[in-house]
Amino acid sequence: MHVQDKTQSSIELATSGGDQKSPPAKGGASVSMPSPFQQFVVIVGNGKVYTLTHPIRILPVLRQFVLALPAMLFLVGCEAESGPLPSSKSLSPEKVASIATTIKTKYPALSSEMRDKVLKTVVQSIDNMVFVEGGQFDMGDFGWACEYDEKDVCAWPCGQEPEQLCNISRNGDDDFVHPVTLTSYYLSKFQVSLGEFDVFFTAKGLPLFDAEKRKREDLKFRYQPDLPAPTQSWQQAKDYCEWLGELSAYAVDLPSEAQWEYAARNRGQHILFPTDSGSLDYGKNFPLDDEGNNFPISRFAPSPLGIYGVAGNSTDWVNDWYSKDYYENSPLENPKGPSTGLKRIRRGSTVLEAPLSSAPLVRRWAVDPSSDRYSGGTSFRCSIQSDQKL
Repeated sequence: MHVQDKTQSSIELATSGGDQKSPPAKGGASVSMPSPFQQFVVIVGNGKVYTLTHPIRILPVLRQFVLALPAMLFLVGCEAESGPLPSSKSLSPEKVASIATTIKTKYPALSSEMRDKVLKTVVQSIDNMVFVEGGQFDMGDFGWACEYDEKDVCAWPCGQEPEQLCNISRNGDDDFVHPVTLTSYYLSKFQVSLGEFDVFFTAKGLPLFDAEKRKREDLKFRYQPDLPAPTQSWQQAKDYCEWLGELSAYAVDLPSEAQWEYAARNRGQHILFPTDSGSLDYGKNFPLDDEGNNFPISRFAPSPLGIYGVAGNSTDWVNDWYSKDYYENSPLENPKGPSTGLKRIRRGSTVLEAPLSSAPLVRRWAVDPSSDRYSGGTSFRCSIQSDQKL
């Protein structure tokens, strides 16, 4: 029996007396059988070699090979149809191939090159997810020392009693500190990039935003693919995350406000700045005072939890509606925000704000869910709403 495709992968059962062996295909096997009662040499795709001296003993190996054959041919077919499937640190080759089939089924009119871009975007987005182990934390403005050195931040409560601390945020809607318990989930270590957002627009048959402005040489710095994806509305961010979920078959969505703060605070710790050190080292882990443009999403080192760009570049949409007094009525477990409202919530900060007022993690932004333009200060990151590890 011999199966071969354009990728030159082959599977062969040789029955001649010369012990001929074929190169093993992915996950497959080549078998040499000189005669019914002589030795059987079986080379499986994982590199293991079996020598059997009785025909009955080869049956389990052959059964494993036959059961694996459809998946092997499926992977071969996917690779022959387009380019090689992208590798993944968290998804099996079979899962990647399944996503590729979903994309082909959903977007038959897309070119194979564009489908490859969609596949890479989905796979990379899942690989970028950081598992956040659930737990309990005190959500809200827990206060900080009234005077501190931002370049060498003290450990909370900085040698003072909690009631002596000053408010971190000037807003009053985050003053009510309340216990929250979250189950585990995933959060993307990166904000969605402009390049990934463009792939989404193209796959959906939508025109790229600011198409004319992108042609201008003096504005091209605003449209680099590694910048945070600017949005015009909360719904666009929601749609993008759900699009990833539709193609990957994972429960991808925007994070809740509580999930965002818990992850930004390294699983609910009392920290002031979401940098690698907890302090500000301008130009090394936080933008300089005079910077006014968005920068690449991976520019600075991540937080200890592995999250990049939580503050100082672009804000993140979260799933929740806004209510000023929601903290006073919030459920203790997995709060999702009010059931309805007029404004949505953004968390984090932009590059245009003064560092000492923008970097803290407890401030809430209550904003209209849509705007008349795309804003580089309004981006997002996705989450997987599952406590099961991939």
